[in-house]
Amino acid sequence: MNDFLLWAAALGPALLAEGLLARYEVLAYGAGWRRPVTTLPEGVPYARGAAPDDPPEAYLVYLDGIGKRRVRDSRDGGQLVKAVIAGAPELRVLGQVQPYSPLADPLADRPVWAWLRRRVGLLLFLHNVMQIFVAADRRYRPLYNRAVGSQIATQLRLAGYRPGSGIPVVLLSYSGGAQVATGAVDELRTRLGAPLVLIMFGAFHNGANDLTRVEHVHELTSASDRVERVGTWMFPRRWRLLRRSAWNRAARAGKITVHRLDPATHVGPRSYISPSASLPDGRSHLDRTTDTVIAIIRDRRGATVAAQDPLS
Repeated sequence: MNDFLLWAAALGPALLAEGLLARYEVLAYGAGWRRPVTTLPEGVPYARGAAPDDPPEAYLVYLDGIGKRRVRDSRDGGQLVKAVIAGAPELRVLGQVQPYSPLADPLADRPVWAWLRRRVGLLLFLHNVMQIFVAADRRYRPLYNRAVGSQIATQLRLAGYRPGSGIPVVLLSYSGGAQVATGAVDELRTRLGAPLVLIMFGAFHNGANDLTRVEHVHELTSASDRVERVGTWMFPRRWRLLRRSAWNRAARAGKITVHRLDPATHVGPRSYISPSASLPDGRSHLDRTTDTVIAIIRDRRGATVAAQDPLS
């Protein structure tokens, strides 16, 4: 009991502080007090994979889970990004977007947070968790969506994307990155006019963002993913009962396809992107997730070509 009270006494003020800081950042963006960061550290490319001078088949933007704290990829997310680039060299891939910072300011690079990371690393995760709930809060959601959608559009332009080119943009999101991906849709369509495909695995989102302007949503899920299930229970707009919610309207319109990746878990040694967990066919969970993502993108390309040339 004493241990519980000690944890509550420590985490309570931390959660309150994180909630206030998370709101401050989105309000600072809206008020224009600070300008979003657009430049990347020396040696970090704006994209990897296919070259921009020879238009790639698609641009893929990876929006990581709450472990994303710096411009460079997180450990697990980095493995997935590298695997996608290796398996689909026709894609131009961006992994530097900061989904939990409306100001595109990497958390781990801020002096105070660098100090805290060495002493109380849990606070960095709490910060990103609170940002997810700020992004889902109806009071802040429109501003947060505009901020991160603008960040993604800017990074795509810097990576060589030409607005109006018709090249598809794939938002590949993990966990809380799905809240950001669904929220960025309108801003990206407005700024770039790009066809948008959403691929989300272990998705944690509130189902409130409008998906009318999305071409399609692919949901990679598993019965063993408890975190994703908590999200579907926590947010009423994910419940089938609320038929008029944005998520359920998209489902009725046939815009959502579910792909089963059982028995993957949300995190840990059997997660979607685990390189060590093996499947009966000999592939790792990372291999299967990578193969699924690449197959979705290539199938979309094949369907588009067939629609343009029905006699082929």
